[in-house]
Amino acid sequence: MFGGIGAQELLLILFVILLLFGARKLPEVAKGLGKGIAEFKKAMKETEEEIKKAAEEPKKIENKFQDSSQKEK
Repeated sequence: MFGGIGAQELLLILFVILLLFGARKLPEVAKGLGKGIAEFKKAMKETEEEIKKAAEEPKKIENKFQDSSQKEK
C-alpha cells in the first residue's frame, strides 16, 4: 500500500505523531492536513484544465486557417 512501509512501521509513526502533538491537537492537525490535500487536488485539477485548454488552442487556430483557405478555393 505505502511501498515499503508495513503495519508495524505505520503504527510506530502514528504513535510518534500522537506523542508530538497530543490527543487534543491531533484532530486539528488531521483537519488541517485534509484541507491542504483538498486544496492541492483542486489546484491540480485547475492546472490540468488549463493545460487542456492550451493544447486545444492551436487546433482551433489551425481549423480556422483550413476553413478560410477552403472558402477561397
